[in-house]
Amino acid sequence: MSRRPGRPSRPWETFAVVIVKPLSWLLVKKDWRRGELLPRTGGIIIATNHLSWADPVLLSHFLYNNGRWPTILAKAALFRVPLLKVAVRALQAIPVSRGTSEAARSLEISERRLRAGGAILFYPEGTVTRDPALWPMVGKTGAARLALETGTPVIPVAHWGAHELLPYGQKKPRLLPRKTFSVRVGPPVDLSKYEGQPLRGSVLREATADIMAAITVQLAEIRGEKAPETPYDPAGR
Repeated sequence: MSRRPGRPSRPWETFAVVIVKPLSWLLVKKDWRRGELLPRTGGIIIATNHLSWADPVLLSHFLYNNGRWPTILAKAALFRVPLLKVAVRALQAIPVSRGTSEAARSLEISERRLRAGGAILFYPEGTVTRDPALWPMVGKTGAARLALETGTPVIPVAHWGAHELLPYGQKKPRLLPRKTFSVRVGPPVDLSKYEGQPLRGSVLREATADIMAAITVQLAEIRGEKAPETPYDPAGR
């Protein structure tokens, strides 16, 4: 097993940290809590909500400061952009080709990384939330499948504030006034009741709902609000 599971080479890691950390400190104030709940070793799935194109970068800073290098599942299109594709590959990102026959490959790569002790940053919603009030939506089942197949703990992490810096769909950040990026970490999601059950659709959907509920609990704490009893379903189910 690699002594640096799921991590890029030291030069590339240093390059990313030198860019991301000062930029993150400059752009937002920090309200980070319970980072000690993140296991420092071993494979983990970090399941989180998605609000903005900026949150993967800001959340990566939080995770790095708490001892984990996040492996990010990134759109396959980024791996075709000149120069950028070199960086995303070197930084150990995993390409995701949604809606194609290659979509399952990202889960296969993720499983290998988890078994080697890596930390996968997973957005179960699959995209930025479409909930009008920005609560987590109904999730897709990939994270639950990985967790149940590998026995990997799922750590729910919620964040708030990246959307104020860079609203979804916009390219120009709103730098002033300086925004606050809040993060809360919850205890591992208890998926024990699904152990030994066939990984059919109903089981995966229920396990996914448990994961999304755990993320939502953390987000409700940040926002100081009561979350909707039923999560938004973009499919209208």
